[in-house]
Amino acid sequence: MEKEDARYQTLEQLHERRKQVVRLHKRSIKIMRIVEMVGLSYPTVRNVIDRFVQGGWPAIRPAGRGRDSGQGLLLSDDQERLIQRAIIDNRPEQLKLDFYLWSRSAVAQLIEQECGLILSDRTVGKYLKRWGFTPQKPIKKAYEQRPEAVQAWLDEHYPAIAAKAQAEGGEIHSTQRA
Repeated sequence: MEKEDARYQTLEQLHERRKQVVRLHKRSIKIMRIVEMVGLSYPTVRNVIDRFVQGGWPAIRPAGRGRDSGQGLLLSDDQERLIQRAIIDNRPEQLKLDFYLWSRSAVAQLIEQECGLILSDRTVGKYLKRWGFTPQKPIKKAYEQRPEAVQAWLDEHYPAIAAKAQAEGGEIHSTQRA
């Protein structure tokens, strides 16, 4: 059987493989034969058997991988809440930052201003994702635009402007359709 890299297995799959090794060992099968049968390396099989002999079944259960969630954060919980509140309640220029919209750079500058920490844009992006903020594109229309008022202007005032332009030999250039 071809050797398989256990790093790419789930913890449950890894646990099953380890139990298989122990069951084969309990049937008095030699270690090199177990290596051939299960597709794990000799040191791995030997390690599983040694763990079982020392601690029984609980000793072969694989531990979680990687860091725990939230470990290694640079901002404290209070600092995180402060920054989140500032982003939600204010625009960058209200906080005397050199930005018109919130970006990773703007948030990094806010963190430096409020907490005294210098963070890279990538780190700030990870914080923003963790906080549930997502990248947004600004809306390209006026917030206070009233469609009914625009339509009324097009129906009532624009025809007079177009007629005057035609009478004077002028042209009307617009990004809007009439």
